[in-house]
Amino acid sequence: MSNATTTSSLPIDAAAVQRPRARRHKGLGRNIAIVVITLVWVLPVIWIIATAFKPRADVFSLAILFKPTWANVVASFQSPYLVGARLLNSVLVTAGTLAIAIPVSTVAAYAFSRFRFPGGQTAPLVLLATQFLPPVIIVIPLFVVFRNLGLLDTRWALIIANLSFVVPYATWMIKGFFDALPPDMEEAAQIDGATRLQALWTVVVPVAVPGIATAAIFAFVVSWNEFFYALVLSRDHAVTLPVALMGARTEEGDAWDIMASMGLFIIAPMLILSRFVQRYFAAGLTAGAVR
Repeated sequence: MSNATTTSSLPIDAAAVQRPRARRHKGLGRNIAIVVITLVWVLPVIWIIATAFKPRADVFSLAILFKPTWANVVASFQSPYLVGARLLNSVLVTAGTLAIAIPVSTVAAYAFSRFRFPGGQTAPLVLLATQFLPPVIIVIPLFVVFRNLGLLDTRWALIIANLSFVVPYATWMIKGFFDALPPDMEEAAQIDGATRLQALWTVVVPVAVPGIATAAIFAFVVSWNEFFYALVLSRDHAVTLPVALMGARTEEGDAWDIMASMGLFIIAPMLILSRFVQRYFAAGLTAGAVR
């Protein structure tokens, strides 16, 4: 009887020993994957920062220790690169896009969430379908319209072009957050005498701030990094930082040190933004996932 009990307990003991070992292997594999993914993202950023301060003779070397220099950054502000003017264009275009896109997207998202339009979900689907069109199809009519209006190579042209893809994108994101909010809140405000718009801005929007902030972050990143529309619709006065990188391609070759210096001004705002808005970003993604 005791032998049977001992024999039957052996597999259980072996399984109990193997479970912690399996957990350790699983945890080790997860940690290795995290390290690899982090290095894939971080190493290019480290290369850009290092190259921006390397002397030109050391740009293609793998030397870790070198004497930093500000010459590349100073040269990027001079002709023909003019990073200062290009940075100002990027800031104004992105700020103008967000200033128009977020209020418009908020109102549109609220309308799609609370009202029923003829045709059901046809209107929201049409808005979403615009995101599936290749940019090269949209930029051609935009180029013709802006040329006839005299808006080529202006910041307004880039702002309007950015709105064509930022507004649908932000509208669908914010609509998801509004769908998760009960309509009782604004109905109670309307009973107290508020109009629907007043109920939206004073009751609904404060509750949906994480979701709206998430849409604003995505809109900022997309507008700040936009390249194709800015390349076609700008020539000199409205050139943004992503397009200005092409100015470092000369007949003598690519000036990687200048490109890296200009790249610093492209990635720095996004790194700073991610530091300050990660709380809203995480809260917005969580809120949007709850139904």
